[in-house]
Amino acid sequence: MINPFFENRGPIKIDDILTSINVINNSNYKDTKIFDIKDINSATENDITFFHSKKYEAVAALTKASYCLTTKQLSNILPNNCKHIVVENVLISTAMITKLFYPNAITDDFDPLTLNIEKTPFYKKLRHGNNVLIGKNVKIGKNCSIGHNSIIESNVTIGDNCSIGSNVIIRNTLIKNNISILDGCVIGKKGFGFFPNNEGNIRYPHIGIVIIEDNCEIGCGSTIDRGSLSNTVIGKNTFIDNQVHIAHNNKIGENCIIAGQVGFAGSSIIGNNVMIGGQAGISGHLKIGNNVQIGGGSGVIKNIPDNSKQMGYPAKDLKKFIKDNK
Repeated sequence: MINPFFENRGPIKIDDILTSINVINNSNYKDTKIFDIKDINSATENDITFFHSKKYEAVAALTKASYCLTTKQLSNILPNNCKHIVVENVLISTAMITKLFYPNAITDDFDPLTLNIEKTPFYKKLRHGNNVLIGKNVKIGKNCSIGHNSIIESNVTIGDNCSIGSNVIIRNTLIKNNISILDGCVIGKKGFGFFPNNEGNIRYPHIGIVIIEDNCEIGCGSTIDRGSLSNTVIGKNTFIDNQVHIAHNNKIGENCIIAGQVGFAGSSIIGNNVMIGGQAGISGHLKIGNNVQIGGGSGVIKNIPDNSKQMGYPAKDLKKFIKDNK
């Protein structure tokens, strides 16, 4: 899928890419052109990707990328078709190259192309409150409504039978059908991705989008960040309570129930039919299986297998938690 929200400045010569991260081309790489930077799962020929942790060695061994930023210790895992570029800090180098391809993805300035809905074709096509702003190339389906003071920024797509509450901001997002987004939500802003640096923190560009599948509800005041290199996805028939935060790159499965004030750090995969109690916290880069139940206030710091019930901080098997707290 072509990203409609961020302009790709590629193709870029590999020499120019290496120069941007202060790497000398000592490997006699041909003066090839790279078309995009992608995560290691979705990268294809003529793309550059990154590999920074053994946690991803299974997918790294199968990558189709032409080039990969990595460490000396991990470089032997990459397939022969992928030329490795050894760098001191993989994630910082990845951020610098992403800026090269997508320079407009760093800031989240307001959309200057929005118009009052009265000046758009949607004025008489949907129910709306006062002071609704609509961006350029927005698509909105049948039988939709938008509340007071909401902003739908350029290139956003909203399907049929959707209800958008008041004081909602939506950008960089694809919304399917039968969706309710309640008051005060902010969807599609950049994630909290940066690298601490004494000379100034380095912000990581977020060029992914948010995808909300059919029949979902997003509670009041919830925030869903767009992905960095991949997308943030909310699966079908998932209901999210008020004041939930979903960080970049998370993949929430189908038929999930997430209670109020749950927080998800980035890049976790949540299975189908998962129930999470209020104020639970889910650490980043985890895999939560199908049919899992997590008690309120729990702190999840490890992967959870299918059909588990866990509670506590750190979260543990529910029976053990009950036994330990008698």
